[in-house]
Amino acid sequence: MHRLQFHYTLSRDSSPALVRNPLIDLLTAVSSQGSISAGARALGLSYRHVWGELKRWESELGNELVVWEKGQSAKLTEFAAKLMWAERQAQIRLAPQIEALRGDLQRAFAVAFDPQAHVVTLYASHDDALASLREQALAAEPQHPDKPQLHMDIRFCGSVDAIRALNEGRCVMAGFHTQQQPAAGSLAEKIYKPLLQPGLHKIIGFAQRTQGLMVAAGNPLELHSLADIQRTNARFVNRALGTGTRVLLDDLLAGAGIASSGIRGYDRTEPSHTAAAHAVAAGTADVALGIAIAAQNQKLDFIPLVQEDYHLVCLKSALEEPPILALRELLQTELWQQLLGGIAGYTPSQCGKVVSLSEVLPWWTFKPRKTKAG
Repeated sequence: MHRLQFHYTLSRDSSPALVRNPLIDLLTAVSSQGSISAGARALGLSYRHVWGELKRWESELGNELVVWEKGQSAKLTEFAAKLMWAERQAQIRLAPQIEALRGDLQRAFAVAFDPQAHVVTLYASHDDALASLREQALAAEPQHPDKPQLHMDIRFCGSVDAIRALNEGRCVMAGFHTQQQPAAGSLAEKIYKPLLQPGLHKIIGFAQRTQGLMVAAGNPLELHSLADIQRTNARFVNRALGTGTRVLLDDLLAGAGIASSGIRGYDRTEPSHTAAAHAVAAGTADVALGIAIAAQNQKLDFIPLVQEDYHLVCLKSALEEPPILALRELLQTELWQQLLGGIAGYTPSQCGKVVSLSEVLPWWTFKPRKTKAG
């Protein structure tokens, strides 16, 4: 079974939408002109090129395409004739879908050719508010056609992977989260400090959010702390290594003097807050650490444990770039901050404001420079 691949071209021409294979054009020319040489001339190609391409296609498809007999016109084989028939059938049947596909592609590429449109590529720890921000950016376009359009290309991953993607140039912004004013010597410091550099990176304020225990409705096991999870041997579902919530959990366990081995299910992981909440709702786990909106969406009870900051970070050199400026402007709007405040567990915090790393992550200490006496 031969598989099909599709390709498209970018052009200024307004030609009709076509999904074509160059082999069909070769076969059509040879069939209509009666010879390879005449077909080559009709296509504006050399005889040698057309003959070589036909032989290559015969090898690729495992069937002869053209029959050559001395003194007679070139003829298509039955296999080649069936290929052309299949092409005609497909074009007739799929013409509306092909035109619709081209329309979708044109609308997508219109962003690239519009100087008023900007794209922010963001790698971020899973967060429901970011998904809402993306929707708000799109919803704002029809209301303010004179303002720059903002498209957010968000790819959710662990906090550590997000910052690494930023440092490796795979995105222009990263999203990660920590406890408010995380303590010196914490796991958060050990993980994030080597990845971030004052003077090189800048924080853009986004939100405060609450993390807590997601439990079944009514909290049947009466779980109110990590100590309760250990005491009751409740089935826990964790987040993967490299995620901000996994870092948070390990810091909370260390602060409570609880070993990870004392948490049943510590090694079981889910990829997002939503997935962890679903595991609890489905009854395959008793409790998970997550955000309030994920618990609410699964009709779970939520027991708050800690307040944290969700940070957006970019390189200092990108702060004045049009996409980042457009994002900062959106974050500062009253409408967005009202929407953010309406999401369970979220509070707007310095939205769109540029802050230094040392202001929100107090791990760095800088001694004042000594000046020589004059």
